[in-house]
Amino acid sequence: MITKTQIKEAFSDIQNASGKGLLIESDGLRNIQILGKEVVVDVICDSPVLHQKKKFEVSILQAIHARVDVKLQVKVNLIIEAPKTPPKDQIKGKPIPGVQNVIAVASGKGGVGKSTVSANIAVALAKMGFKVGILDADIYGPSIPLMMDVVSDRPGSIEQDGVRKMEPVESYGVKIMSIGFFAGNDQAVVWRGPMATKALNQMISETHWGELDFMIIDLPPGTGDIHLSIVQALPVTGAVVVSTPQPIALADAKKGVGMFQMDAINIPVLGIIENMSYFCPEELPNNKYYLFGRDGAKNLANDINVPFLGGLPINQSIREASDVGRPAALQTNSEVPKEFEEIVKNTLLSLTERVKSLPPSEAVRITTMAGCKTTKREV
Repeated sequence: MITKTQIKEAFSDIQNASGKGLLIESDGLRNIQILGKEVVVDVICDSPVLHQKKKFEVSILQAIHARVDVKLQVKVNLIIEAPKTPPKDQIKGKPIPGVQNVIAVASGKGGVGKSTVSANIAVALAKMGFKVGILDADIYGPSIPLMMDVVSDRPGSIEQDGVRKMEPVESYGVKIMSIGFFAGNDQAVVWRGPMATKALNQMISETHWGELDFMIIDLPPGTGDIHLSIVQALPVTGAVVVSTPQPIALADAKKGVGMFQMDAINIPVLGIIENMSYFCPEELPNNKYYLFGRDGAKNLANDINVPFLGGLPINQSIREASDVGRPAALQTNSEVPKEFEEIVKNTLLSLTERVKSLPPSEAVRITTMAGCKTTKREV
């Protein structure tokens, strides 16, 4: 008796019709039927080119005859799948040379700690050995210069390929660009949408970022002009949404996720981070008080089928660290850096998984962690 296992094993080293990868690894063997001495196989053909289709079919026939039974009658049904293409009206940005991955950090509403999370994610990545930059895209309320202790610094100037560009400010191993460098500490940025968009595009295109594994974008709260400008200007690899546990914040966070999942934007949502999850008094370290509700962001992530990246407590040291310009991820003898590192690891894992579904034309370079070492691979 001929078995399906024997037939499947015959496909072990058959390449796809295009010559890219093995058929088994791409799940191209869809069905096997055995009727006595007749075998019918349905396989995905990833090339419409006639000579490649014919060569592909012959390789299947030869493999089954050589490895199973030369007397078998084999019928091969080739299935041509239409290539997956993004919608015609989908917004796509142009890549920045040298920048491998762009992660947008968003929130549905203000006051949930989005900028604090952005700064600490950037610092945690830099501590792991990655090359990191952070773009403060909150034009009307830039806070990254204060959190990174560079309020009084100003971007430099550098000539690149005959073009004069701005050189980012650097702090704690992170390259930083913010509108806060160009406005006084007490000066309000009172601009209409087009002017704010123009300033943002200048910071993106006229900055010499150099080689970066990750660019973190600290977006303003809500959904609006700046968000659309970012996805038009840059190929965002994935988005992270920050929320607190209470229902009013979760409702806005859900809208933020929905914005990235719109057909015209279609940016993978890497997950949700819950800030201010609980409070532990210093005198009662084993007691947790859920001041804003319990597991709100975690439940939302499950409901809308996106990863939950982790929660952060209400911690005085995190607030104080932000105020003095030394992110909490740099602390020693504290559990706080470990919590940020765990969130970063979950984000990187989600990033690796999410981009697998992107079409080849949108290939990105993903950096993953293997123990204490870093490895890179093309997807």
